[in-house]
Amino acid sequence: MSGKLSPTTSVIDIGMLADAFAGKIKPRDTVVAEPEVGLGPLHTAFDGRGNAYTSIFIDSVVTKWNIAKAIESFKAPEGKGPDPIIQKLDVHYQIGHINASMSETKDADGKWLIALCKFSKDRFLNVGPLHPENDQLIDISGDKMVLVHDGPTYPEPHDAVIARKDLYHPKKIQPRTDARFRMYDAWAKEDGVDLKTDNKVVRRPDGTLRVYITSLAPKFNLGMFKAKAGDTVQVIVSNQDNVEDLSHGFCMTQHDVNFLVNAQDTQSQTFKVRGPGVYWYYCPWFCHALHLEMRGRMIVEA
Repeated sequence: MSGKLSPTTSVIDIGMLADAFAGKIKPRDTVVAEPEVGLGPLHTAFDGRGNAYTSIFIDSVVTKWNIAKAIESFKAPEGKGPDPIIQKLDVHYQIGHINASMSETKDADGKWLIALCKFSKDRFLNVGPLHPENDQLIDISGDKMVLVHDGPTYPEPHDAVIARKDLYHPKKIQPRTDARFRMYDAWAKEDGVDLKTDNKVVRRPDGTLRVYITSLAPKFNLGMFKAKAGDTVQVIVSNQDNVEDLSHGFCMTQHDVNFLVNAQDTQSQTFKVRGPGVYWYYCPWFCHALHLEMRGRMIVEA
């Protein structure tokens, strides 16, 4: 652990904590090492080979140090123990959070380290008032740390996890098990609509206009609907494509409406209709060679 205001990192023997809590030993007695790692130490990651990597905020470095040597040096008379510091690598700048691949598990593999830097304003060209920060990827597989990549990120970069890709099993098609689907099914039942097949406009007793649309690349199966100026419209879009990652979207021009609908998903948005006119809606998600044909019109009467 690090205290930010001390240039040291404390190694605590967790097996001694129970005795400290019971008052058998002093809390300070649980500290078994305290290497001097640099000014403003914040967070520490591990490589599974007995080495630790601490982010040093003020010095803008990552310090690699050996835990066993730090413990040995702490026990030895001052100046007699081995130096636990292996390397300091400059980062750009004011590193905060840090993590290594699989570092938060017993399977830390000692391959990669990521430095999340907080004040990197001059590293990348900004395209507006918000200047990007800098995430830096570091190769820790060898004896020395090697910086291999800089990447812009939103401020403030705050923690990350690096894990083996075989641990991830992302869903490619929406399984429709979320609680929100019960809400959509209830609406459809109220209006006598089948979300999978029906394209229908229903004016509710409260005046709300529910517009049910199914999409199947490369078209919306409802190419036009009518509304009145001032209507509250609830557009409910169900993506009928069964191809993994074939996403659609729905954008209603001039109404600040734009949402994503993944394969086998249903999404909705409610908006207030503006004045009379013809308003195009279209799919903003490139989905097909004929993607540009995926559009329709909302005809608004006075």
